[in-house]
Amino acid sequence: MGTSNAKAKTAARRAHMEELRKAEQARERRMRLLTLGATAVILVGLVGGGWYLFDSAQEKEEAKAAPISGVKSWSKLTQNHVTTPVTYKMSPPVGGDHNQVWVNCDRQVYTKAVPNENAVHGLEHGAVWITYNDKAAKADVKTLAEKVTNTSYTFMSPYEDQSSPIVLSAWEHQLKVDKASDPRVAKFLDKYVQGAQTPEPGAACTNGMTP
Repeated sequence: MGTSNAKAKTAARRAHMEELRKAEQARERRMRLLTLGATAVILVGLVGGGWYLFDSAQEKEEAKAAPISGVKSWSKLTQNHVTTPVTYKMSPPVGGDHNQVWVNCDRQVYTKAVPNENAVHGLEHGAVWITYNDKAAKADVKTLAEKVTNTSYTFMSPYEDQSSPIVLSAWEHQLKVDKASDPRVAKFLDKYVQGAQTPEPGAACTNGMTP
């Protein structure tokens, strides 16, 4: 009897250990499946997010490359430094010989006219120059001033000798509009502020001259 009881207890203990082993194996399988599932979800998210970011960046680059209706362009304008006044082909000027000192052109709003020769040097550094005459609505001037103070490499000043109420100028490119709400204003800034046309990309727009 003693031997039989011992054998029964041993068999029961082995059966119990076997059940525990199988339960542990099942738990490990569940954990592996959960880990694989979580990894798959993360990878799908990363891939999807990567494609989304890639597509967004590509769309932005394509938008910048697209031509803007009404923009007039010139080419091969000179870049000599001079100390005398320059007679420019366009008004306001978008390039050509200029003073060796640039006008401060980083988020600068001027209430008086700035010298052409210094302003052109700012354009050479990749700035966009927004000008307006007395035909521009006061509300538009205020709106543009707010935009300039929030946009690096832009400056703004009154300019009476121009044919449109508002003009946006970059090196070798210019857009004339009647109102600040014209959607081409934002497109012009997005494309030409430190744009591909910049002869000296990365050059400073500070530490120059303030009229």
